[in-house]
Amino acid sequence: MGAFDTLRIANTALGAHQVWLDALAGNIANANTVKPTSEDAFQATYVVFDPRSDGGVDVAGFAEGDPEGRMVHSPGHPLADEDGYVRLPDMDMAAQMSELVMAQRGYQASVQVTKTAQDTYGAALQIGAR
Repeated sequence: MGAFDTLRIANTALGAHQVWLDALAGNIANANTVKPTSEDAFQATYVVFDPRSDGGVDVAGFAEGDPEGRMVHSPGHPLADEDGYVRLPDMDMAAQMSELVMAQRGYQASVQVTKTAQDTYGAALQIGAR
């Protein structure tokens, strides 16, 4: 591994975790988005990662949740159909929150790796300058 490979790999992880955090934030913000039954439900966004041969990670793309969502009986809701149903996203909020914690911890770990590598490289440069 070259001198700056650690920084490059940590940088790919930072970017991937940021994309994951952004997707989760959108999912959580829309967890209670109500749609009429004539429309598709909010579709959660799931990030697809792709490991790189050099140790880094790329965002390969995105997968979307089920547009059918889940039907909820809510006859008093203004968007309810004639049978009293509305459409909500079909997503597990507990899973979204668990992933949010994992994404945050992964981001924090990547930041720490970056800081440690910078400090190590800086110390090495100081030794070489003496």
